[in-house]
Amino acid sequence: MASPERPLSPHLQVYKPQLTSVLSILHRVTGVALTAGTLLLTWWLVSAAYGPDAFATAQGFAGSLIGQLILWGFTFALFYHLGNGVRHLAWDFGWGFELSQLRTSGIIMVAFAVGATLVTLIAAYAVGG
Repeated sequence: MASPERPLSPHLQVYKPQLTSVLSILHRVTGVALTAGTLLLTWWLVSAAYGPDAFATAQGFAGSLIGQLILWGFTFALFYHLGNGVRHLAWDFGWGFELSQLRTSGIIMVAFAVGATLVTLIAAYAVGG
């Protein structure tokens, strides 16, 4: 039986975060962010169907500083969630469970998310202004 002075399982104050746990938590956070971002994308698309005034309002929000930050975050969340999803798919096949492989695939996945986000934003601003 466990001693009453000690917790039964680790909690946030004593648990040292590892790369895999941080990436897993961020995967869930980006999933929620994608849901919220998809609602904003839907608002933008529906506003186009409602007419020029509604679309101008949505476009004005998207062009504002807060709108741009949300779009950047949505883009990063999209690529992060995609990269981590592929990583999890590899795990489903039984690949990459060694500690060094876990660390390497995590770093590669984050680098992919950051790089793809930057390339997408650079291309978007180059085309759209």
